Amino acid sequence: MATDETTGLTSQRKVEHLDIAASGAIEHTRGAGWDDIWLVHDCLPEVDRDAIDLSVTFLGHRLRAPIVIAGMTGGHPRAFEINRRLAVAAERLGIAMGVGSQRAAVEEPSLLSTYTIARETAPGAFLIANVGASQLITQATRPPYTLEQIRALIQAISADALAIHLNFLQEACQPEGDTRARGAAAAIQRICREVPVPVIAKETGAGMSALAALRLRTLGVRALDVGGLGGSNMAMLEARRAERRGDRLRQRLGETFADWGIPTPVAIIEARTAGLPIIATGGIRSGLDAAKAINLGAALVGIARPVLAQAEISADAVIEWLTGFIEELRVAMFLTGSASLADLRMRPRRISGRTAAWLAPAYPAGP
Repeated sequence: MATDETTGLTSQRKVEHLDIAASGAIEHTRGAGWDDIWLVHDCLPEVDRDAIDLSVTFLGHRLRAPIVIAGMTGGHPRAFEINRRLAVAAERLGIAMGVGSQRAAVEEPSLLSTYTIARETAPGAFLIANVGASQLITQATRPPYTLEQIRALIQAISADALAIHLNFLQEACQPEGDTRARGAAAAIQRICREVPVPVIAKETGAGMSALAALRLRTLGVRALDVGGLGGSNMAMLEARRAERRGDRLRQRLGETFADWGIPTPVAIIEARTAGLPIIATGGIRSGLDAAKAINLGAALVGIARPVLAQAEISADAVIEWLTGFIEELRVAMFLTGSASLADLRMRPRRISGRTAAWLAPAYPAGP
């Protein structure tokens, strides 16, 4: 159970995260490196644009497009309407959706509806529950969550999968962060054995190395969300929160580690070593970015801040933005002669700049 000191703090932190993220002040200035990835144009594509198949099977579920609305929010009354609007889009477009960390629902059961609204609104969508690795082990102020609590969070939203997020960079920069990590691997392995849905290991902005991906596979996770450097900057988010509170030490930590991590394109190539389905999250801002991520080996792409900005307006705004994103992906496939996502993965590419430097000498800059 949560202590009196922790109850309510998570809910307040959620709304602070929403406010800062919506402002755009935490976007990485250098980006993920998608400009370093060049798909080779096919001037004679031999495929009809309208016949291009964007569907994909992910963890046994068929999606109409390779997109997941990344888990962002929940746990504050304001998040109810945001998750409802996101769920409307997921159901309408036949894509996946994750909810934000469900920690707040454990601490304050009255906030559970801010998560369950996703399933109520999107009964047919592939829905991903969400809990942090740091919540699976004993921390300074609280015990670990029990298997019964984890199962209850999955059941509450009839989730099709469980994401265990690995946000240790953010926790290290957070004023109230949970920074004990010893035992997390064993806890993840236990969860993978005991929960009734597949587990996705989800980084949240610092990327994933080949070694980490291989370790996670041995623990029993069924998919990897690489959450690479280049999208929303969780270290900077906590720096801005600390600045508001006058916490100069945490502000300094967040600013110092603002560029820490593995860029998303590199993380995709690293993580594919494990042979598991990959979700590419981190700086995906267009359908062309998505095409590049899939070409590098991703099964799905995750989108967070751009759709959050639209969800602040309306469900229709989310649908309109995602429809444009999907059409950008379709055009990229058309211009590379790709009739399917499998075809797109086989198309040639060139890698330049900072991304090529990251990959050398282990990976050549080419198909």
